[in-house]
Amino acid sequence: MTINSGERIEITQVLRPAQWREYFDLPADLYRKQPAWVQPLALQNRQAWAPRNPVFRHLEAAAWVACRADRVVGRISAQDDRLQIEQGRPETGQFGQLEAIDDAAVFGALLDAAGAWLRGRGKRLMQGPFDLTINQQCGLLVDGFDVAPAMMMPYHQPFYARQLEALGFRSAVEMLAYRGAVDYPVPATVARLLERTSSRLSFRPLRRAELSANAERMRALFNACWAGNWGFIPFTGEEFAHLVQEMKPLVRPGYVQIAWQGEAPVGFIVALPDLNGLIRDLAGRLWPFGWARLLWRLARHRASMVRVPLMGVTPEHHQTLMGAAIGYGLIESIRSHILADGINRSEQSWILADNRGMRAMVEAIGMRVAARYRIYEREIEA
Repeated sequence: MTINSGERIEITQVLRPAQWREYFDLPADLYRKQPAWVQPLALQNRQAWAPRNPVFRHLEAAAWVACRADRVVGRISAQDDRLQIEQGRPETGQFGQLEAIDDAAVFGALLDAAGAWLRGRGKRLMQGPFDLTINQQCGLLVDGFDVAPAMMMPYHQPFYARQLEALGFRSAVEMLAYRGAVDYPVPATVARLLERTSSRLSFRPLRRAELSANAERMRALFNACWAGNWGFIPFTGEEFAHLVQEMKPLVRPGYVQIAWQGEAPVGFIVALPDLNGLIRDLAGRLWPFGWARLLWRLARHRASMVRVPLMGVTPEHHQTLMGAAIGYGLIESIRSHILADGINRSEQSWILADNRGMRAMVEAIGMRVAARYRIYEREIEA
């Protein structure tokens, strides 16, 4: 039920440590009764906003909290990314990290604050939610509320979409999270395709110790493979190196593979044990005993699912049989390693809803849509 008490709403920009604590603590207050929600690690929240985060080399951001009667009832961020200009989107700004009670006035005040900040920077269109860029968490959950989110995937309550749409926001794009068993039977058509292309393709794993040395190659591959996707923002060298350092503790043997056609890299895949399944009982805290629990679970391969957050095929092979062979070959290249760790569930996310080729590929091996996400947009009024 929508709440609208008529009491005054105060919007305050987050600047002081006490305000940041309120900002970070709000989701736990809002979601504690939602059984599917997984509380992110507090350390991850703080690190995302730390000035040393390389994303702030090209992105400016601000954050606000909404208070009513001395109670924090909402929060939001706004981002102005100069890389949007380089991608031909100079008038596009973003909002993100939107959380609030089911109250039209609170949602309106928060989005007005973010819009005014963006308008002051010459933006005329606001899109979101992004946390803080498209290369991190993004999208609003609009279907799949009973499914616990995988790592680096957002979760929201059902009324968020209704509140945004009531404020004039429309869908800009939809993304899907697919889930399925890892021990699927390989379709005969896929087996024949892989056999026909086996002499032209090879798949080579990257060990954990090799990740840093190959970070630039992987970054170049990612940027090439994803350049045509909606809202694409390239990873900078600093950002990707930072991401590799964050991923390293989770990387298992065989979970990172590069596809080669001769001596040319033509695709890649990264699978990670689902961190959310390992931290959901830690209430976001690693101190004093959470570190020990998490490290023990990682060492004992206690994950119940893997997520594939990064996968791509170079543009010249898009919508071709060779591209399909590269994609299926990459999935096959990690499958035996995942099963050897005792894991039989995987999530591929996110996949654009209009990416028919990728959707057909994962559906052919038995994966089904588990959750749907939407990025909204609205013009910023002068």
